Amino acid sequence: MLYKTTNNNFKIPAIWLWTWWIGGFREADYKNDKKEILAIKKAIELGYTHIDTAELYGAGHTDELIAEAIKDFDRSKIIITSKVFKTNLKYDDVITSCKKSLERLKTDYIDIFLIHAPNPDIPIEKTMKAMDYLVEQKMIKYIGVSNFSVEQMKEAQKYSKNKIVVNQILYNLVIRDKYNSFVNMESEIIPYCQENNIVVMTYRPIERGFLLETESILDELSEKYNKTKAQIAINWLISKKWVITIPKSTNIEHLKENIGSVWWSMSKEDLKKLDEMRFDEY
Repeated sequence: MLYKTTNNNFKIPAIWLWTWWIGGFREADYKNDKKEILAIKKAIELGYTHIDTAELYGAGHTDELIAEAIKDFDRSKIIITSKVFKTNLKYDDVITSCKKSLERLKTDYIDIFLIHAPNPDIPIEKTMKAMDYLVEQKMIKYIGVSNFSVEQMKEAQKYSKNKIVVNQILYNLVIRDKYNSFVNMESEIIPYCQENNIVVMTYRPIERGFLLETESILDELSEKYNKTKAQIAINWLISKKWVITIPKSTNIEHLKENIGSVWWSMSKEDLKKLDEMRFDEY
């Protein structure tokens, strides 16, 4: 696996396994448990050493599936990221949330613990103090945020003695700087993170399959580099400084395809073409 290492020596894989919808949406779904456990195991064997989850996913059942899948692997070689939901950002709630996640995951620590989304109704100061406590108690190793603007990142960092190492955001070839409530990803958030040694963890790298279904420059580059359109889209993301991505799949062939997006590169000219590419009709 390709790793990204920031100036503060934080090392992180370029591609992770995103477990959203594995084990259910916002409610637990048990009907595909065996298949999904096997998919997680296979992903790890293929090199997906980083697994992204959240207490929201499957109402916690996603964590239980991950716990079952990783039990026969060396935990020290697997990076787990989880998230506390925005309704649980009061001091005591953050700590309780983390403890419950640890129980479901059957592990002593979470590698990176993120605030899933900002909540203007709960003071961020108390939230960050709770995150500091979790680091002190060795329940988590690193802290991060998700869906935070530059101003929100600055405010959160002001109240924590531990560095924010990750901001997880929606960003891909299609969604660049505005999508509903998501704004300024390319123009402000990513440059700020790159300047401040914060890893940008992007989700929906092929935009729910849209990039695969649309005729575009991706077809030309796919033929030129003998790679799939998904691999071109993912490689474009991870070519950027401290940008990584978390594709989601339980399909073994897709897992292989996604991990085939690393260890090769496109020319500067082709990367520039993709930088300038716009899907105005989306």
